[in-house]
Amino acid sequence: MFFSISVLFLCAILSGLLVFVIPDLDKKNYKLALVFAGSYLFAITIIHIMPELFSQAENPTSIGLYVLLGFFLQQILEYFTSGAEHGHVHKHEGDHQHGFTASIMVLVAMIIHALLEGSLLAHPSVIHEHHDANSLLVGIVLHKAPAAFALMSIIVCQLKNNKLAIIYLLLFALASPVGMLIGDFYVENSALPDDVFTILFAIVSGNFLHISTTIVFETSENHHFNARKLIVAVFGALIAVGAEYWI
Repeated sequence: MFFSISVLFLCAILSGLLVFVIPDLDKKNYKLALVFAGSYLFAITIIHIMPELFSQAENPTSIGLYVLLGFFLQQILEYFTSGAEHGHVHKHEGDHQHGFTASIMVLVAMIIHALLEGSLLAHPSVIHEHHDANSLLVGIVLHKAPAAFALMSIIVCQLKNNKLAIIYLLLFALASPVGMLIGDFYVENSALPDDVFTILFAIVSGNFLHISTTIVFETSENHHFNARKLIVAVFGALIAVGAEYWI
């Protein structure tokens, strides 16, 4: 557990701090990196999370409804995050100012999302009976790195205060480890029924489906065929398959 917590925390911190080192991104390569991460996350949701959810469910239809709920919950969270969990980097020109309240809303929404994804690594046996969560951890890290970078790009623009922005980043970086610790506490102490975890993970899988499909499919301009994007997406999915069965 210590390894997973350390990886989650350091990934967010280091990726967020890159905003001060790489203020201007190579947009094409950055989008391809997002496609790889999104494709990996999509594949690991399909081949790792959802099969175990449905295989353990007494009522698969209800699981499907909670996945759908998670999908649309993520849509609501995006209203507050400006798409930061997709790795959207926002640059604001001129004298356009953002209030303190707006930055708080972005942070809170991102923390909620991070808490949920961290709880997914808690390992209740009802969910992870057949596999460990190493491949899932990799997927969360691939998703969290651009999310932290995007969050900082938004917060720095909104606050115009680098020290306060770093405090926000620290809070975000702690969210997934805290979510994992809370989930593990309830698992180890059997404080919640297995059904509660099944519902929670179904909702998170819906979140992941929304995020990953948005990343992969929104990057095409005018719906033109993009061979590089397709190759990167397929490669990301294949890496996920390999990680699931060999890590």
